[in-house]
Order: sequence, then C-alpha cells, then structure tokens
Amino acid sequence: MDAFFRFCLRGGDPQNPETRRRCGVLSGGAGIGLNLLLFLGKLLAGMATASIAITADAFNNLTDAASSAVTLIGFRLAGQEADEEHPFGHGRMEYLAGLVVAMLILLVGVELAQSSFQKILHPEPVDFSLLSAVILAVSVGVKLGMFWFNRGLSRAIQSAALSATATDSLSDAVATATLLLGLLAGHFFRLPLDGWLGLAVALFILRAGWGAAKDTVDPLLGRPMDRALAADIDQLVLNHAYILGIHDLVYHDYGPGRAMMSFHAEVPADGDFLEIHDVIDHIERELKAKHHIETSIHMDPVVRDGRTEALRTQVAELARDIDPLLTIHDFRITAGPIHTNILFDVVVPYGFRLSDGEVRAVLTQKLKKLSDRYFPVIQVDHSYVEGQKAP
Repeated sequence: MDAFFRFCLRGGDPQNPETRRRCGVLSGGAGIGLNLLLFLGKLLAGMATASIAITADAFNNLTDAASSAVTLIGFRLAGQEADEEHPFGHGRMEYLAGLVVAMLILLVGVELAQSSFQKILHPEPVDFSLLSAVILAVSVGVKLGMFWFNRGLSRAIQSAALSATATDSLSDAVATATLLLGLLAGHFFRLPLDGWLGLAVALFILRAGWGAAKDTVDPLLGRPMDRALAADIDQLVLNHAYILGIHDLVYHDYGPGRAMMSFHAEVPADGDFLEIHDVIDHIERELKAKHHIETSIHMDPVVRDGRTEALRTQVAELARDIDPLLTIHDFRITAGPIHTNILFDVVVPYGFRLSDGEVRAVLTQKLKKLSDRYFPVIQVDHSYVEGQKAP
C-alpha cells in the first residue's frame, strides 16, 4: 500500500468502521470542494463558447459534488454503532451511498444523451475560447488526480462506494477530454461535432454508472463469500484439533467489518465433547478477531471406521466422475439386515447442467451398481462460496 494512503488508515484496520469513516470523509470532502470549483470553471467555459456539451459537463460536476456529499454522509452513518433498531450495525449505509452515486451517474448520462441528441438534430456553431480550452485541460488533470486518489482509498479499505466514486472521476476525465478535442476540432476544422461528442460522452457515463450500480447492488442483494476468504477460513479452522472438515458455510454481509457466518464442523463421534466444545468456542473467537465475523458453528459428529471411510472414498469418486466440482459431506451409513442406508449431502454448482433430481438419480444408479443392498438418501446442496460455478 502506498505511503500516501497509509496516512488515511493511520495504522488502523481497513475493516474497522472508524478507519473507513475517516477515509470516506476525506474522499467526500475533497470531492465536494474540487467539483464545485470545476463546475464554476466549466460553466464559465460553456457560456463563453455556447457549447451545450461543455455546459452539460459543468452540471455533471455539480452532480459530482452532490455525490461526494452523499459519500461523506454515507460513511459517517455507516460508522455508527449498532442499536436496538439495527442490531447488525449501519455498515450497509456505505453500499447505499455507492448506489446513490451510481444512480446520479446514470441520471447525468440520460440527461446529457437527451440534450446531445437535440444538438445533433439542430446543430449550432461553437465559439472557440482559449480560456475555455485551458479550463477543460485543467479539469482533465484534476479528474485524473481524483480518480487516482479515490481508487487508492477504495483499494486500501476494499470499498465499493469509493470504487464507484473513482469510476465516476475517470469517466469525467474521459468525457472532458473528448469535449476538449471536439472544441479544437470545431475551431480548426469547422466540424460540427458538439452533439455527437456529447452523445459519446453520455454513453460512456451510462456504461460507468451501470458498472458502479452493479458493484453496490450485489452486496445489498447478497453475494457469495470471496473464495480467498473462504480458503483462509478453511485453513484456520482445520488447523485446530478435532476438526475433520467443514461444510455448509453461509456468509451474511452487513457492511464492511460487520458480517455473520455459520458452518458445520465435522468432529469425531467418539471424541471428548467438552474438549471439542472448547475448541469450537476458541475458533469462533479467533474468526471474530481476525476477520470481524460473528460465527456460529454446528458440530457434526462423524464415524471414521475403516468401512465407512472406504465407502466414503468410493462415493466421493463417483461424484467426481459426474463432475470434478461435485463434493460430498455428512457421510454416514446405517446397516440393516436387508439393506444399508447411505446418507450424505452433495454440493452442486449453481447453473449445473443436471437438475438436483437428476444428480440424485445418477448417483443412486451408480451406488446401486456397487451393491443392490445400498439404499442412498441424498441431499443436494449449493455452495455459498464465490467461484463454485458450472463450467
């Protein structure tokens, strides 16, 4: 991480609400001041040149100032502690702030597209002004600086809201650069490009706004756990005594640094349950300290005798024959005088080529080929971890 952005963190944890609030306020305050200055400068340039595109870009910066205010307020609200009405805290206010910024970006894109289309239908000459060209060039430089600044902050604290703000700054820089080229082309080559350039800028802004909206809507709707985080949790949990495996991991995101998680931990059925319970409690505290995740762990006692292990290995191989992404867990057998029940869960990727019923049917058929005495009881699960997708 660059030394410049360490100043914002001040040695704090990037997932700590106070650290995130400080970074959000810094970004919002800088954005309000700089965008208001750019609005005044471009408004002057638009009036001097009679350019609808430059005037629209000026109001785009005014909207950016409002977006920065939303970012500042959103981060301040997100930093509030949990209360009776919001026991999981206010962390999702950060996502809502990013969504509002994205909506404002889309609104500006629509308005600019409408005005540009009218300018295409009814073109008017654009007057060249050296002062206006200088203002636009300076604006490009300022917006690129804001892009670098907000991108650095967003990466430092992994913030979708600041990432949306950085995207907005980059789209503004490209838009203003396009307008500057149009102004120069109109002056030197007498080409009526104002409306067309305005439309191109509008499309670029709309694309950026759509991407920013998706980045903030996904965590609000509920997205799968990051694959790297899931792998780190697997390693942390499996490094403890008595833990034979984990599965059914479910993750709930209530904002950066505020998350809840549950999973099943397989433990020896013949182990000391008081000792195992103590290990489980320790794991829950360790996950909260390292990843800021409130965790609830369900213990699954499993039998690991020779016969069960051998059959488990066979069934796992049968699942992998269907697709390498398929895994099994909660495997157990109950033997009877006539048949043997084989109970297990199989994890299937979303969008898999076979339905859940077809997966059960294929596995049942494969097990029946091993022995007519086997009676499979199969539960189909779907993974909540990012990356478990059908090929």
